[in-house]
Amino acid sequence: MGRSFANLHIKSNNLEQTLEALRELSAEHPKVLGKKEAQETQDVMYVSKSNENWVSVLHDYFVWGTVKEIGRTLSRFIEEPVMTVGYMNEEIFELSFFENGDIQAERIFCEPWTRDEYEELKEERMNDDYLRKVLNIRNEDFDDFISMTSPEQAVDKLSELVRTSLWSDSEWIPYEATLQEQFEKYEL
Repeated sequence: MGRSFANLHIKSNNLEQTLEALRELSAEHPKVLGKKEAQETQDVMYVSKSNENWVSVLHDYFVWGTVKEIGRTLSRFIEEPVMTVGYMNEEIFELSFFENGDIQAERIFCEPWTRDEYEELKEERMNDDYLRKVLNIRNEDFDDFISMTSPEQAVDKLSELVRTSLWSDSEWIPYEATLQEQFEKYEL
């Protein structure tokens, strides 16, 4: 088993609007965050305004397999694109974008043998024009990026292109000083 992580990012420069959407998500859809009912306990989320274009969010229920549904649900509460990142066992990097509760685009970066091994592994909606636009990536950089099959290289390249590190997970915060400096804890 290799390294795994999941996080989400909102394309926004308005931290307060993002926090309000996260509060609504926690109050109105507790099940998507792994709770049985609202206000069972406060949700702890780690939020970073890491650059002028993206607000990054970490939560202990974000894993490959759950973060996508959380992003889909969150996109109903905010008018900005929501990007979810799921990285599993160094074999799969799943990148998904949502607006208004609907998937807009998705890319899965993995080696061909991985797709064969995970029989159901396919994109829910491929839309490269949307990806290029929302990520604001030059054509040559974008073509290099989407042709990658190495999950690790794709995460590194996307981190570079959007100017925010995608290598983050709420479980890592106690052990990594850079994440402690970058993310602020919110109880919602």
